[in-house]
Amino acid sequence: MNATIYAYTGGRAPDDTQPTIVFVHGAGHDHSVWNLPVRYFSRHGFNAVAPDLPGHGRSGGPPLDSIESIAGWLADWIARTSIAPVTLVGHSMGALVALRTAAIAPARVARLVLVGCVIPMPVAAPLLEATLSDPDRAHALINQWSFAPANQLGASALPGFSLPGINRRLLERAGAGVLHTDMAACNAYHDGESDAARIACPTALISAERDQMTPPKATLPLQAALAKVPGGAHITVLPSAGHAMMSEAPDALLDALRRFVATT
Repeated sequence: MNATIYAYTGGRAPDDTQPTIVFVHGAGHDHSVWNLPVRYFSRHGFNAVAPDLPGHGRSGGPPLDSIESIAGWLADWIARTSIAPVTLVGHSMGALVALRTAAIAPARVARLVLVGCVIPMPVAAPLLEATLSDPDRAHALINQWSFAPANQLGASALPGFSLPGINRRLLERAGAGVLHTDMAACNAYHDGESDAARIACPTALISAERDQMTPPKATLPLQAALAKVPGGAHITVLPSAGHAMMSEAPDALLDALRRFVATT
């Protein structure tokens, strides 16, 4: 793919002497969901990079239509843009992409962080249909299932901002068909268990207590599949937050990322 790819770096130029951490966004999203951790790590000894996947945000080209094809693209992109193996962090669809990437390109991934991830990751039929026939309803359903009740009612880690409103606007910004392509890719990915069994690098699973899309109890098959990870997978459950934990619990998520990177 020769399309132009945008990547947010927190305003810092790459430094070849520093390790790299790559953040992968989820379905219908773009790099902006990772702004806080990118800014933090880019100022604390890392090259921190959050690309817009092809066809998303400011990146060109069509969206890739499977987890396998996105992971293949990401593995090549990492090889072109990073010298050393990276810490790879993904959320939701991006976590499936990160998992697959680490499985097919282990030499390019030094650490793996899966945020809001389960295997398999089926998409409810009404939501998948709505992404084609009624995008407004799809956005409303995603918001209903992404946020904890308190945040649905106006609580916010960002005073004065409606977190569901921000997420809805982000989904509305996506190009035509992007959300459906992403959701269909999640729904069709059935190799999570075998891919997880191939992971040999330190791995963390970060879940949220009130997540309705990928609840903590649903991560048990993924935990079992990661049995070969040295020392076992690091498990963190963020209290009170839902699936949109980057906005609902930004400090707690950043703390979990910092702890994992500092101790592995």
